[in-house]
Amino acid sequence: MKKTYGKVAISCAITGAIHTPTMSDALPYKPEDIIRQAIEAAEAGAAVLHLHARNPKDGSVSLDPQHFMGFVPSIRSSTDAVLNISTGGSLLTSIEDRIRPSEMISPEMSSLNMGSMNFSFHGLASRYETFKFDWEKAYIENSDAYIFRNTFRDIAQVEKSLGQAHNVKFEHECYDVGHLYNLKFCMDTGLFKAPVFIQFIFGILGGIGADLDNLLFMKRTADRLFGNNYQWSVMAAGSAQMPFATQAVMMGGNVRVGLEDSLFIERGKLATSNAEQVFKVRRLIEELGYEVATPEDVREMLALKGSDKLAI
Repeated sequence: MKKTYGKVAISCAITGAIHTPTMSDALPYKPEDIIRQAIEAAEAGAAVLHLHARNPKDGSVSLDPQHFMGFVPSIRSSTDAVLNISTGGSLLTSIEDRIRPSEMISPEMSSLNMGSMNFSFHGLASRYETFKFDWEKAYIENSDAYIFRNTFRDIAQVEKSLGQAHNVKFEHECYDVGHLYNLKFCMDTGLFKAPVFIQFIFGILGGIGADLDNLLFMKRTADRLFGNNYQWSVMAAGSAQMPFATQAVMMGGNVRVGLEDSLFIERGKLATSNAEQVFKVRRLIEELGYEVATPEDVREMLALKGSDKLAI
């Protein structure tokens, strides 16, 4: 009999705010496509759906709550997956704008970046000779001047507006080891209570690199800072996505995949959908002898408020 080691939660980040429509025809930006791909990802095994919005006319990044409302109610009514609304979304707008969709939706989870950082993907611009939409090239090229602002005051505001007011559980996104210490400081001062859920993120220019030694370092640091009072997951950008997911599973962690993080299913081959990535990581998990967690498993693991507590 095959030995089952434990349950692994799969999160799927459906569209994000980095990649642009030119980069892949599979990247969803119209509401109907986000709905379809999110439902398919959940059916493939994703227990958590990490959601951003796009302008349906040109695929540009949007924080308009009405754009979120174009797809979130349909996803919620069609799947039991945990909905995780991003509070990132844009590198160019205020924290007030970034949290407004979650304030309207009152999701079970929201992402929360744990520190300010350079956040750049300008190198991608040279890979494409032409673009589908006029905004894309300048958006990519100008990212070498972007600072992703997440000050301690911003973090406290997100916790007050979403954690206290809506009982939202946070996916604490940590792009570097210093972000772990930021989270520890916030916990020591009473801002967040254990257990917390940490997303280790690798391979974003401006953050920690996608080297496996860094995963071990981040995990050891989190163990020292938080002991048993945290759950964790791993997201790695681009070609590092599946190798890091596999390593995370063997270390007892959870995983995140999706077209927000990588447009590829293997080196040099674009993924056809988010579900294709979920199917692949699910196969890896199960072949390693682990079990894929259900949405209810995740709700129990993270003590979430339940899907019936959403405002929509």
